[in-house]
Amino acid sequence: MHPHLHTSQNKNCEDVMNALDECHARGFLYKAAGMCTDAKHQVNMCLRAQRLERTKANREKAKAQREKIEAKWAEIDANT
Repeated sequence: MHPHLHTSQNKNCEDVMNALDECHARGFLYKAAGMCTDAKHQVNMCLRAQRLERTKANREKAKAQREKIEAKWAEIDANT
């Protein structure tokens, strides 16, 4: 499941999303014949790259928070 496409997080993918919209605007038969497949693939790859960046940032943030908590517990253990 991809994120909402209208959010500000997807500014990097705006060009490829616009290209997909333009492709879809050409009509049903154009779309049904698979002419928009490359544009759709580019949108998927762009959104995937953004998701991987978010995942990496969240992992680093969680690691920093965990280290902070462990330091506090070590301080508590040292004082008891």
